[in-house]
Amino acid sequence: MTEPSLQERYAPRSTCFGCGPANARGLRIRSFPRPDGTVVMSFRARPEHEAFAGHLSGGIAGTIADCGMNWCAVDALMRRSGANAAPCTVTADYLIRFRRPISTESDIELVSRTVDVQDDRATVEATLTAGGRECATARGVFVVVKEGHPAFHRW
Repeated sequence: MTEPSLQERYAPRSTCFGCGPANARGLRIRSFPRPDGTVVMSFRARPEHEAFAGHLSGGIAGTIADCGMNWCAVDALMRRSGANAAPCTVTADYLIRFRRPISTESDIELVSRTVDVQDDRATVEATLTAGGRECATARGVFVVVKEGHPAFHRW
């Protein structure tokens, strides 16, 4: 996609391994909101992301889910509050369930949707697909942090 991602728009200096635009050695996940309220990202794995030939490492899959859902939460929190700047959020809890090995022969897509949003947190569910097949599902809770937290204003 040619338009700026949520990360590029709201956190261009972020060095997060998964989604930080400023981390040249990271995954550089890019998330994009859709009109239906979902947030999508597409990732093309490299050989160093594999657990075994042709299949993604579970840790990398978890990072994709965590970062993708976090930005879905940020988008939902901004829409709820009408804010023009992204709140600083962290993962409070997340779970990923693997359904099948995740092929690295094609793009890997994560579609996230917010299932609950409050003033200071959002709960998000996501589906990770590869080669048109559902490979994993995830659910997470993402909270807004306040001044004094190490992640406050990290972007």
